[in-house]
Amino acid sequence: MRRPILLLVLLSLIAGCTSTAGRANPPDEPGRTLGERWQPRPGTPWQWQLSGRLDPAVDVPVYDIDGFHHDADTVAGLHRRGRKVICYLSTGAWEEFRPDAGKFPRAVLGRGNGWPGERWLDIRRTDVLEPLMAARVDMCRDKGFDAVEPDNMDGYRNRTGFPLTAADQLRYNRLIARLAHERGLAVGLKNDLDQIPELVGDFDFAVNEQCAQYGECDTLTPFVEAGKAVFHVEYEVPTDGFCPEARRLGLSSMLKKYELGAWRRAC
Repeated sequence: MRRPILLLVLLSLIAGCTSTAGRANPPDEPGRTLGERWQPRPGTPWQWQLSGRLDPAVDVPVYDIDGFHHDADTVAGLHRRGRKVICYLSTGAWEEFRPDAGKFPRAVLGRGNGWPGERWLDIRRTDVLEPLMAARVDMCRDKGFDAVEPDNMDGYRNRTGFPLTAADQLRYNRLIARLAHERGLAVGLKNDLDQIPELVGDFDFAVNEQCAQYGECDTLTPFVEAGKAVFHVEYEVPTDGFCPEARRLGLSSMLKKYELGAWRRAC
């Protein structure tokens, strides 16, 4: 965030040094800062928009938008509105429409993941994927994002075309978390519910789709208990069918359409 004069910068630094890690956040703040890394707290409202013309006027403290589609000016504009901004990336699947698609060797491309032009990645090949993913996280950092949402992080539970194991997934997910943290960015665990007990300490928040529809929302409570936000969406369950439970669990929940445009209906 830009400051108009040096004095305000110094005052801001002094205030940060005198704060304590355990102090509660004022109600209008979207989280706390751990060192240089943002930490969203449970119940923080959010907007998730991955398609269509970006609507920056939704009155919520957190936006999750596509990292490739938006430039630094867009991120800065959201910051001026008081938003924290999450950089959506696919880290577990290849997408033919990304500008770096040609850098992925065919040997690491597996079966389709159900979306047009996308294929699962062989996450065992960290020798190939680590520099590619590091470059993507560099892009998020350089555009001024506060955090990363790495998608397709549960390949081991799907038919990828590779014999992936739970250990392979843990190793890869921790790699992605490390790449984000080394660049001062927060990072969210996307879905991968079965590995939450092992990974809650490595990630700063969670992003979940349809836990209410599948009766899985209780599995996300380790994040809430750790003081970390769970950003949650449903597509097919009406708000009166999931919001009471979501509020009880401390989730940041809303109803969206599958295309993830600007429309939302929050709990």
